[in-house]
Amino acid sequence: MRVGQLLRFRSTTLRSSTARQEYVPHHKPAVVDDIKRLEDFLLSKPNVLVLTGAGISTESGIPDYRSEGVGLYARSNHKPVQHMEFVKSAAVRKRYWARNFVGWPKFSATQPNATHHALARFEREERVQAVVTQNVDRLHTKAGSRNVVEVHGSGYVVKCLSCEYRIDRHEFQSILASLNPAFKDAPDMIRPDGDVEIPLEYIENFRIPECTQCGGDLKPEIVFFGDSVPRPRVDQIAGMVYNSDGLLVLGSSLLVFSGYRVVLQTKDLKLPVAIVNIGETRADHLADIKISAKCGDVIPKLFDFRTSKSAS
Repeated sequence: MRVGQLLRFRSTTLRSSTARQEYVPHHKPAVVDDIKRLEDFLLSKPNVLVLTGAGISTESGIPDYRSEGVGLYARSNHKPVQHMEFVKSAAVRKRYWARNFVGWPKFSATQPNATHHALARFEREERVQAVVTQNVDRLHTKAGSRNVVEVHGSGYVVKCLSCEYRIDRHEFQSILASLNPAFKDAPDMIRPDGDVEIPLEYIENFRIPECTQCGGDLKPEIVFFGDSVPRPRVDQIAGMVYNSDGLLVLGSSLLVFSGYRVVLQTKDLKLPVAIVNIGETRADHLADIKISAKCGDVIPKLFDFRTSKSAS
């Protein structure tokens, strides 16, 4: 590689890394003793269940909602759609799908980071039982984790609200593109802060296909705010907690009850809980181990820690 090419490559890599980190809240470096303590925790409990939240995906460039200064609430006027609003209002569905259509190429191209890959490795090495994730980005699956339960569903599947029809989100994107040729300039609608700004007339004219089986309305297979996690999924997670020997929470403030419930179930069984998250969580008072640090500064170093220490 020539010098000019190398410099351009390094510059591009640096910009990409910086862009991925811009959604990570301010944090202190991880403490070596904390990493060792968490490693000992996992070594003594090889059947730990892992619960992950938005805080692990911020390092891949996907913003969370609540982080101070960098979350979507702080960066833009974007607010999550409510379930009943989506179900009842055609205007809300148009606005949602127009924004989703514009943002989908960037969202679906997002790649797992070191924490996702480390958890996939831990599963292969039988150091953890499974991953229960509050995220809808499929990054655990992309990283190679096999035993993954998506608490809030996935953005990669679209379903009918009236029947059992399902369609892959990539295929649905092609259908939306064919119905909305005016959105050929869609990439220009993504603002520097990652939010989407669409002219009102575009939203009003946005066309959404009906279900091909029953003519019903289509929705991503995501549990929106105000909706409930399906009971079979709740029961499945409860069974996983029962069969575990502890819980490791990564990158979640646990303010949403679907995640906090997993901690409560774990403590009801008198099992230990470890939490790695930047800042406070709803369950800090229940944690046996709490590490306030970026997951990427802690998790990838586990089980390589003794080797790196001896090498230094």
